[in-house]
Amino acid sequence: MAGMTYEGSSIDPTKPSIARVYDYLLGGKDNYAVDRAIGDVFKRDLPGSVAIAFANRAALTRAVREIAKTTGIRQFIDLGSGLPTADNVHQVAQRHAPESRVVYVDTDLQVLVHGRALLENNDRTRVVAVDVRDPEGVRTHPDTLDVIDFARPVAVILSAILHHVNDEEDPAGIVRYWRDHVPSGSYFFISHFRSGNNPETEEAERVLQQTFGRGRWRTDAEITSLLDGLEILDPGIVPASLWRPDETDNPWNKGPGRELTVWEHLIAAGLARKP
Repeated sequence: MAGMTYEGSSIDPTKPSIARVYDYLLGGKDNYAVDRAIGDVFKRDLPGSVAIAFANRAALTRAVREIAKTTGIRQFIDLGSGLPTADNVHQVAQRHAPESRVVYVDTDLQVLVHGRALLENNDRTRVVAVDVRDPEGVRTHPDTLDVIDFARPVAVILSAILHHVNDEEDPAGIVRYWRDHVPSGSYFFISHFRSGNNPETEEAERVLQQTFGRGRWRTDAEITSLLDGLEILDPGIVPASLWRPDETDNPWNKGPGRELTVWEHLIAAGLARKP
């Protein structure tokens, strides 16, 4: 939920960070009082909203596992990766395909510090400090080119990032750039705030816009349009908890057939392939 520049040249513990708020909601420790204050608005005033963060993370884990196990793709670019947590992309991918290579992209300074420390002894991963709104800068960065071979299919991860790109910043253009610069057979995973046309959506959007000036809930049709030119795989763009569910990886998952909470409907996920 990071990947764009919100801070200056040093970590400012008096200004909230999207990545650190997300870390707090997931139960992490890499956050400050100002981040917890924002997180507590969701916990206190929007009870159940923490399910969004967990449902999103669980869907990401399932998608990376699926790609690593069922395709020949062995290279991943995680755009707006956020703070390291349990089962990061490289850990999931390398568990099933040890030769997998991963580039994490983020500009949040705390993400960069923790990410580089975590990956210090992993020669198949890199952390690239480029804004996701500059895809050319990401693709041509020396560290990206050090581990990614763009002549071979790539998995492009857009987990909980495009909803922090405002309409005027052309989120579809970001996806289109990557679609046009990776080979046929590449995969795209997306998760995105999903408009529920209800009070919960409106209040959550208000909190994020008031705090960060970004956070855009989009309809299923709008999310689908971000993947224009790609083949969206089954089961399509659906609530993240319903995307190829696994009972073991989400505390809100109580098995198939259960009714989702209103909050779980507010984060969608999908997997697409470049023909």
